[in-house]
Amino acid sequence: MVQFLLWCILFFFCWPLALLALIAYPLVWLFLLPFRLVGIAVHGVLDLVAAIIFLPGRLLRAI
Repeated sequence: MVQFLLWCILFFFCWPLALLALIAYPLVWLFLLPFRLVGIAVHGVLDLVAAIIFLPGRLLRAI
């Protein structure tokens, strides 16, 4: 809702820039999507490595 209100204010003051932002937003989102997917994958791999490293300590603590 806040983004929409900010866009309305921008549209009131400078409508060409607001229309450019309206067109550019989906293109920027599509461009950044692969980077977001790579970030999710790297985060998962790092969590897996951390779980493997801490596994012996967790097993010893459970005994």
